[in-house]
Amino acid sequence: MPRTVWLLVVARGVNRLGAFSLPFLTVLISTDFGAGVTTAGLLSAAFGLATIPSRLAGGRLASRLGRRRTIVLGLTGCAGAQLGIAAAGSLAAVAVFAVLLGLVFELYEPPSQALIADAVGPSERVRAYGLFNAALAAGGTGAGLVAAALGRWDLRWLFVVDAVTCLLCALILRIALPADHADPSGEGAPSDDAGRAERAEAVHPWRDRALRAMFLSGTLFALVTTQITMGLPLTLARHGLEPADAGLLFTASAVTVVAAQPALRLRRLAELSDSAAIALGHVLLAAGLAGYAAASTMTAFLAATVLWSLGDVLVLGRVLTVVADLAPPGGADRYLAAYGISWGVATVAAPVTCTQLLQHVGVGALWAGTAGLCLVLAAAQLRVVEPLLRAPGVPVA
Repeated sequence: MPRTVWLLVVARGVNRLGAFSLPFLTVLISTDFGAGVTTAGLLSAAFGLATIPSRLAGGRLASRLGRRRTIVLGLTGCAGAQLGIAAAGSLAAVAVFAVLLGLVFELYEPPSQALIADAVGPSERVRAYGLFNAALAAGGTGAGLVAAALGRWDLRWLFVVDAVTCLLCALILRIALPADHADPSGEGAPSDDAGRAERAEAVHPWRDRALRAMFLSGTLFALVTTQITMGLPLTLARHGLEPADAGLLFTASAVTVVAAQPALRLRRLAELSDSAAIALGHVLLAAGLAGYAAASTMTAFLAATVLWSLGDVLVLGRVLTVVADLAPPGGADRYLAAYGISWGVATVAAPVTCTQLLQHVGVGALWAGTAGLCLVLAAAQLRVVEPLLRAPGVPVA
């Protein structure tokens, strides 16, 4: 892998190590300011909504300001907003800084993903994005332990330490990444190469039917992933198990993601088409979530977690590659930003869908229905998305 990829992977792991504060935002709102669960949920949803324009801004700023500048701006902005939350003296102040955090939270993603797409050839993108996702998982294994230690002391310190890791990540990338080059016309529009900003103006991701299909599929996949995060602790409680043990299961998932990376280079997996690999990943997700529907012991939940995590590896390793390959020259930032909105939509929707399904149909139906959705996604990838990916060349309004 090129040096740029390894820099982004290491920085991502450092940043993820501190990214443990957000799950505790609702707890902080409830305990420190006496807000009800509904109010806390609305503020978390407001953060999720704010991440949607943040993704789009990340792609646009990367083409205008330059990728390194956008990455550093996003990370330092996150640090400032997190420090604001830690120091807030009122619920209104927390709300303002939570929304500000959402507005800068996703600036980092499009330029960093586009840098990886440009740094490696198409044949190596799957492995490069796999390493990027493995860094997230590796950092996540330590993040839970840090959160458990600091959270027992004072929840506000979670946001302080998270801010510090954002600044450390920004410093690493500011020093180590190649500089953004100024526009030779003298107008001051920096870019990674001459003419990037001009080419980006001609890029219209939402006119591309293949990208729209990938976005819809990606939104449902993100919804599944977010529902797992939200629903697993509640599911353990319904079975009389300790909800906090969901942290152990998430750690097992992270370890699985890291350990499975060498498998992406196995000949049989590497030779699969992108759609076949994504469909296989959805089938493994369905199998694992069906296991949740039938599980009642920690051993069963652990086995199911490992299974769906293997599916996660296949899907995440390929979808970013597919989106980057769809983009025209100079358009990777905008395409990846558009696709990434799917996670913002899921962040807003999952709290509603997960809790309502649990309340009205129960644990078994929640996971069986989510498993069924994964099977639908597998079939749609092969029957609907794949034909569009074969001939994506002409964007259609």
